[in-house]
Amino acid sequence: MRIITINVNGIRAAERKGFFNWLKKQNADLVCLQEIKAQEDQLDERFYPDDMHTYYHPAERKGYSGTGLYCKSKPDKISYSPWEDMNSEGRIIQADFADLSVLSIYLPSGSSKEERQALKMEFIYDRFLPHLRELKKDNRRYVICGDWNIAHKKIDLKNWRSNQKNSGFLPEERAWLDILYDDLGYIDSFREINQEEFQYTWWSNRGQAWLNNTGWRLDYHVVSSNMAGTATSCEIYKEERFSDHSPLIIDYQL
Repeated sequence: MRIITINVNGIRAAERKGFFNWLKKQNADLVCLQEIKAQEDQLDERFYPDDMHTYYHPAERKGYSGTGLYCKSKPDKISYSPWEDMNSEGRIIQADFADLSVLSIYLPSGSSKEERQALKMEFIYDRFLPHLRELKKDNRRYVICGDWNIAHKKIDLKNWRSNQKNSGFLPEERAWLDILYDDLGYIDSFREINQEEFQYTWWSNRGQAWLNNTGWRLDYHVVSSNMAGTATSCEIYKEERFSDHSPLIIDYQL
């Protein structure tokens, strides 16, 4: 099973940059999209791949946030989050297939202002973490893909020293991922098979970040403990640019 996740930073902009032409060649079983920045009435047939079942979860606010899923097999069920504020921003969409669930998530960013950082921390600790703890009890297999807006360790961003007080690399954000992995048993699929340095999925548009590979690893496949050992290969695709994020491709042997 090949699963791709990408924050497209505007699905219409990504289309203009050749995203769908590239996608046709990937033979993906599932594609998780974040930050689609479009309502469905703004999208024509170009945004509904022929061989996939397409599901969008746009934000109520135009040109903002939103997630989506392209599925080769028709899901048994499509659902969203239990939280009204997250649904109004289109931040979580889930597809269920037999005993497997795949989620596309776009966690809030706290970089714009203090209120958003406060919302981010409240959400990940008080709501999302208990939710992920509950998911462990149903014995389903989970693949939670998306832009988590947190770099976990020093290896996961180029300029870690200067970013320790910035949203996305705060100690309390990184500690939340420690709890997720160490206490709840979820697995960072990419790091399960790739321990190399300089593996980033997002680059600022400022300066020469892309050219100098001054990036952050913000995009993840996080899987439940019963998926341990199923990831067989991974790639951060960087030959073309469809967004300020790169696609993260992981193959699973299920």
